[in-house]
Parts: sequence; structure tokens; C-alpha cells
Amino acid sequence: MRKINIIYAGGFKSSEKYYREITGEYTKRLSGDFKIENIEIKESDLKTEGKKIIEKLTPGAFKIALCIEGKKLPSEAFASLLYKYATADFIIGSSHGLSDEVKRSADYLLSLSDMTFTHRLARVILLEQIYRAYTIETGKTYHK
Repeated sequence: MRKINIIYAGGFKSSEKYYREITGEYTKRLSGDFKIENIEIKESDLKTEGKKIIEKLTPGAFKIALCIEGKKLPSEAFASLLYKYATADFIIGSSHGLSDEVKRSADYLLSLSDMTFTHRLARVILLEQIYRAYTIETGKTYHK
């Protein structure tokens, strides 16, 4: 079973239950092949967030920071990258972004798009892309 840790600053607000529902749905769909752990860091200033994120990184995991200056990948290439590693840490910053220290600690910088997304929506998009990668690698019919 593959392990994915999603380390992020700032959780869902109680009025945003739809985010919790969709992330829960993708986590459930992936539960047969992936153990997904959501690790929330309290949103604060950039330096403090960065320090807390680095403390939560898993030794030996492939660390992927989501940031605008990262590399954009088609879904097939993302699937290949994801399936190279048994354990991956995905890092999503708050509305402040990610500190340079966090970016330097990452093995890979990944951009979801040239567009800017809220950190809450980035989690949904990331989980959808992980699910898409799973369907690509396993030959399921979801991917088109």
C-alpha cells in the first residue's frame, strides 16, 4: 500500500462542508491502494508555517511542494512520478504561499496550473489528480 501525506496550512471552515465531503470521497476511492493522511498546520505567518511544515515532513518520503513556479505535468506524467515512490509528502501552503525554506526542502516543485487556487481548493484538485493517477496506472475507466 502506498502512503500519501498531505501537509497543508489552514483547514476547512465549518461553513465549507462541501470541501470536506469531496476530499472524503476521493480519500475513500483511494483507500484500497493508498493510505492518505491529512496533516493540518495552523495558518500563521509564512516563516512560522514553513517551520511547522518542515517539522511534519516524513523522513525518506518523496516531498512535492505545490507552488506556482513548479513544473506543470500532464496527468500521465504525474501518474508516473507518483508511482515511483512508496511514500510521498505533498505540501500545500496557506494564502501566504510557501516559504523558500519549504521549497528548498522539497524534492520536486509542482504547479497545478498557471491560475491561482485557494489552498482549500488545491487539496481537492490534488486528490482528484491522485485518483486520476491511480486510474491511469491501474487501467480503470475514469481517465479520459
